[in-house]
Amino acid sequence: MKLDLDRRASISYNSFSQKARVLTETWVDKEIYCPNCGFEELTKYLNNRPVADFVCKRCQEDFELKSKKTVFGEKIVDGAYRTMLDRLASLNNPNLFLLRYDATALRVSEFFVIPKHFLVPAAIEKRKPLSPAARRAGWVGCNILLSRIPSSGRIFLIKDDQAVNKKTVLRDWKKTLFLREEKETLARGWLLDVMTCVEAIGKPVFTTADIYQYEGRLARLHPDNKHVKDKIRQQLQRLRDKGYLEFYGKGRYRLAL
Repeated sequence: MKLDLDRRASISYNSFSQKARVLTETWVDKEIYCPNCGFEELTKYLNNRPVADFVCKRCQEDFELKSKKTVFGEKIVDGAYRTMLDRLASLNNPNLFLLRYDATALRVSEFFVIPKHFLVPAAIEKRKPLSPAARRAGWVGCNILLSRIPSSGRIFLIKDDQAVNKKTVLRDWKKTLFLREEKETLARGWLLDVMTCVEAIGKPVFTTADIYQYEGRLARLHPDNKHVKDKIRQQLQRLRDKGYLEFYGKGRYRLAL
């Protein structure tokens, strides 16, 4: 996999934003395979498609691309809030490609995918409406909160300026496909929040007592639930049954390899 952007692709464009869009889209079109099925070629949609940028012709997975020249922080600016919520509820919500590039060297530094089953309404933040003086007065945008997405929902194809082994990418993708079985977004949000807490513990083997330390955090995220510890135990059992966790008895778990 080549990491250099092809400057020839943007030679006919003037603005930096146009150049960046064409450079990064051309790179994905040439270099990136489908992280779901491994097919070597993604197909770029026509520019007027409102949702996705690329599709895998073998498995029909859609992908939207967002690129920037700085490190991705806790939030990613996205489009209209209501449109995003409608997308999350639909069957054609795309997976999210995130690409960071070096604007001086014209080289990709980082590239990862967030599978669509990690994108739930709880991970979407509503922004304030635009002021009455704005051209689109009253328009309401949104942010994607990366802080609400477990690290297992960030599958790297390029990390630290190096390509990740393809077998590792496909394996990591398959690990969490069980989340697609949960069609109800609130229930999936609970699973994702418990997965995030498990990762935050930072131990190879942890206990229910360890994760109960996050009871307050989960209660704030889910204020309508009055039985948080019961819910935590339920989610741990579901993650165990799906092979995401291994159970060692006496309340001990570990992340499955």
